[in-house]
Amino acid sequence: MIRFFTKNQYKNTVLALWALLAILQACFTELMDDEAYYWVYSNHLAWGYFDHPPMVALLIKGGYFLFHNELGVRLGMVLLNVLTLLLIDRMIPQKNNIVFYLILAGMGAMQIGGILAVPDIPLIFFATLYFYIYRNFLESQSWKNTFLLGLSMALMFYSKYHGVLLVFFTLLSNLSLLKVYRYYIAVIITTVLFFPHIYWQYLHDFPSLQYHLVERNASSYDISYTLDYIVGQVLMFGPLVGWLLLYNAFRAQVRNGFERALKFSLVGVLAFFLLSTLKGRVEANWTVMIFAPLVILAHQAIVRQGLSLRILKSTWAVSLLIVLVARVYMVWDFVPDVEIRPEIHHNREWTNAVAAKAQGRPVVFLNSYQEPSKYMFYQGGVAFSLNSVYARRSQYNYWHMEEELWGKNVLLVSNHRPYIPDQDSMVMAQRKLYCRTDTPYYSYSLIQFVPAVAAFKVQPGEAFTLKLGVKNGYENKVPFDKDYTPFVGYALKGEEEWRKTVQGTLLLSDALQQDSVEVLVKAPDVKGKYVLKIAVSAVHGMDPTHNSQGIKLAVE
Repeated sequence: MIRFFTKNQYKNTVLALWALLAILQACFTELMDDEAYYWVYSNHLAWGYFDHPPMVALLIKGGYFLFHNELGVRLGMVLLNVLTLLLIDRMIPQKNNIVFYLILAGMGAMQIGGILAVPDIPLIFFATLYFYIYRNFLESQSWKNTFLLGLSMALMFYSKYHGVLLVFFTLLSNLSLLKVYRYYIAVIITTVLFFPHIYWQYLHDFPSLQYHLVERNASSYDISYTLDYIVGQVLMFGPLVGWLLLYNAFRAQVRNGFERALKFSLVGVLAFFLLSTLKGRVEANWTVMIFAPLVILAHQAIVRQGLSLRILKSTWAVSLLIVLVARVYMVWDFVPDVEIRPEIHHNREWTNAVAAKAQGRPVVFLNSYQEPSKYMFYQGGVAFSLNSVYARRSQYNYWHMEEELWGKNVLLVSNHRPYIPDQDSMVMAQRKLYCRTDTPYYSYSLIQFVPAVAAFKVQPGEAFTLKLGVKNGYENKVPFDKDYTPFVGYALKGEEEWRKTVQGTLLLSDALQQDSVEVLVKAPDVKGKYVLKIAVSAVHGMDPTHNSQGIKLAVE
């Protein structure tokens, strides 16, 4: 232990303090919405999920096995966060520990967000590992480095799909790799290792591609998308010196192929997502995999070119003070009347109230993957998310949870009054929930209708027949409520919002007796581009559910 602190005293002390603060923060901060959702992932381990690849679920599974609390959920992330710093330190060729500390002090998001059980943390680590191994591969194209390069790319892809951008821009920075046969071997290794996830996507009709590339696109451009993205990048790598670090990283002189790969990746990723704002809103955290290139290049620019050290020295204390206030707020809601990430506070309070109302019954939350996840983490029991065709899908649309609810008395809960009008309500912790009991409960999210054609062109008001394959995802016989018969209908989404839902005349029970069915659709009277989805009205008084992928409809 003494050697640990004396061999390189300041650096080891800084890293030890960094790890200690992360562990304390992970212990005493309640779960964010997405963290609870990914914890439910870990209870249903699979090769893929609707939103993300499985790495986040695997890491949570390992940590939660040791500690059944918030620390257990985040333990793997804390470890990867510290290992990321160690790898970055190894890759900096011209070291200056003071500059390294000042850069880290200014990067508040990495200090605070480094504990969160979200896919960004393993992506940052495995992206850093990828660059570390790529540097070794450039120095020696041995079989060991070839295998490790292929492995690191696969692990990066298993963390988050965005990692593919780093591989692309690395290749773009060094096209001579196309002449290196062992680089092809590394790509083959990556493909083989990543194939189980690709196969999972195939079995589930590539839901992640459908969601990320089609359903998330905005109907029209808004300049706020671009401005929010630019401001978000500066703040994420700041809060006070994000602009300075980006400036230094852009100005950094490239001296070898490895640094050229870092530069291409940094500029390429930022430019790619800047262009992506033309199609819709881009989250600031989507660029987190450039953390290593940013730190290394900014560090080298400051050390080699003598840039900006004075500014870093004059702002580090203020940056740490801002981080300290944020850390305290994450644990203690000292401004309860101000909604700053309210999801990290009072979760036991509102879930206790819902559990008391449920009285042991399963709880079905409407159009929310966050609330059932939080409920199951803090209360246990059975909870489910029923997503209407008007809301986004989630992994709850793919899990086999509904069979356990069929025919039972459940508590329906919504945070939106129109879904459960004139019923019981609860107000607590900056949220209002509306409740009603429902018995017997039936819903059918795993029944999907597959169109023979994915796009149509029709005239305004034209009626046409949609041919659909029937895909029953349930393992057991599908039961029905004798007093309420669900029909197969459809919903139409215009450029801004869903326009209408048509119930249809085809009984769901009849549709399940056939391999394929036909549904009569009437096109809107107004020209434009629409998305059509097959929808089943299963729960009495509720909006119908998603029962197909989006079908493009052009009314011309």
